[in-house]
Amino acid sequence: MNTFTCHILAADKVLYEGECESLVIPTPWGQYGILAHHTKAICAIVAGTMTYRVPGGENQYASVSDGLVKIDNNDVLILVDTAERPEEIDINKARLAADEAREALLQKRSVREYREAQATLARAISRMDVHKKHFE
Repeated sequence: MNTFTCHILAADKVLYEGECESLVIPTPWGQYGILAHHTKAICAIVAGTMTYRVPGGENQYASVSDGLVKIDNNDVLILVDTAERPEEIDINKARLAADEAREALLQKRSVREYREAQATLARAISRMDVHKKHFE
């Protein structure tokens, strides 16, 4: 079986360390797939849904925030600010954060505040999407 070693690390915890069959991460240019023996690469990760498959298992989903991925010698290292499994997500908080971010986007604010609201909205939508994929 073709697998690679995967380390998914958030600032406050280890989400997963072990063998993977496949990994799909959100990047600024869309979804990016990784399989065993991938070429060397370093890429940005944006807030969104990450999907990974452990050997013999089903797809696992996680909501991730901004970060980086490093692929080298059949070893993948993912470093993100936050990573949450579906069961860790408080759907009501995610909906509230999305509503507040949408409201902030409508208000006339600085460029920095606008970008922060965009990032908050992207993360909230990702959290709701991951929760929905797992529980509905």
